[in-house]
Amino acid sequence: MCCRLVENCEEEEQLNEMGGCVTFGGVGGGGGGEGSKGDKSSLMVLSQAKMILWMTRGMTTLLIWICVVQLLTVGEVWGPRLLKTWPSCYTPPQTNLPSPSFMESRVFLPPKRDYKNNGYLMVSCNGGLNQMRGAICDMVAVARYLNVTLIVPELDKSSFWADPSDFEDIFDVDHFIKSLRDEVRILKELPPRIKRRVELGKLHSLAPISWSDISYYHHQILPLIRRYKVVHLNRTDARLANNGLPLEIQKLRCRVNFSGLRFTSQIEELGRKVVNILRKNGPFLVLHLRYEMDMLAFSGCTQGCNGDEIEELTRMRYAYPWWKEKEIDSDFKRKEGLCPMTPEETALILRALRIDRNIQIYIAAGEIYGGERRMASLATEFPNLVRKEMLLDRLELGFFQNHSSQMAALDYYVSLESDIFVPTYDGNMARVVEGHRRYLGFKKTIRFDRKVLIDLIDRYSEGSLSWDEFSNTVKEVHVDRMGRPTRRVTISDRPKEEEYFYANPYECLDS
Repeated sequence: MCCRLVENCEEEEQLNEMGGCVTFGGVGGGGGGEGSKGDKSSLMVLSQAKMILWMTRGMTTLLIWICVVQLLTVGEVWGPRLLKTWPSCYTPPQTNLPSPSFMESRVFLPPKRDYKNNGYLMVSCNGGLNQMRGAICDMVAVARYLNVTLIVPELDKSSFWADPSDFEDIFDVDHFIKSLRDEVRILKELPPRIKRRVELGKLHSLAPISWSDISYYHHQILPLIRRYKVVHLNRTDARLANNGLPLEIQKLRCRVNFSGLRFTSQIEELGRKVVNILRKNGPFLVLHLRYEMDMLAFSGCTQGCNGDEIEELTRMRYAYPWWKEKEIDSDFKRKEGLCPMTPEETALILRALRIDRNIQIYIAAGEIYGGERRMASLATEFPNLVRKEMLLDRLELGFFQNHSSQMAALDYYVSLESDIFVPTYDGNMARVVEGHRRYLGFKKTIRFDRKVLIDLIDRYSEGSLSWDEFSNTVKEVHVDRMGRPTRRVTISDRPKEEEYFYANPYECLDS
């Protein structure tokens, strides 16, 4: 291009010289008609030369601008590579791109799994957050085994908690779909043609048999899917067995639970804020104190309640027809270890375990039944009791009001991050968090042996055990109940009484 500019300059000088010479020749030439004709001829040549000159200048300028624009455009992409040794010639554009470290940690999606689709599976989960969590994991495994397309599960909105949250309000639905796409095809909704069939009632709906082997789904559910194209499983809690399943099924259940089911960014950001606040003040223990009104009414456990409270809990139990057990002997259930520990009993056990009284204790629970009166002994023994309502302002928690599953998700996140996790009852959250903490490296989880503890507490209260005897025995009982590696307990003829898969998924653990 530079050579071309030089040529243009030489042409311009030649044309000027030519014009000058012609004019000079015309003036110095002879007069008369011939001179006049020569002048005209010279003027025409000069005019043509100037026109060529201006056209050449215009074309050259246009070409230069085109080249500049192209270089600027290409430079944004290739500049850092081509011109990195010429810092004065290239300045990278100012952008808001993430830092290189973030780009390096970007997760690459697995390739989609290619398979012949046998039909569509719709599922409606029932129960609280962690009961539904286990069901979702089970149904992904079932869909994978049957080679069907899974529709994003519908969450329970009609149970005791009446939480209106949808799947995408609690879990990152796009991550759920994309991160598992090498195993199973998951859609947010049915394709239009299949959706019209469902609207016309052309589907089959049923509740699968609890604790079933995977072969049940192959022999009983798959034929229904092939016949109706879409099957709706309307209850999915505990529908897949704990044991006796192929290893790839067990590992897929773990993958969904520990990787595929990620909370929404809003829940995780708030969870991180709570954890950071707690960490600034040192280590913290999460106490899942399952001493809420619904739990007591359902279980019939009334230890420490007054007459009015017992009557209120009984009325509540009879108000829910699907709570099948109505007449309950509270004392008998307590001695069998079937009741959640009371706040008073919990304080005694934590002290016997020699938990530092100054440790922060985060209460992961709803409203404790009996309020401050029932929490008084625990607060006296461990004065650094905190709740999410104390750590976050009302505006931050306002979004979660009347959304119990989202509140539970926040507690779940904080529970995973805690130094010690202590559940007082074997509910779904206690078991799923325990399993998740095992997966994260056997983080300390103290599982109370409630039947033994109730006997020890009663003997200590009666005076038949000294404090040292009581404390030493409590510690001995729990040496092997701290979340260490262990194989799952199986009871072949009583699957409901077996150790829950999600509490101890040993097939997925690096021990």
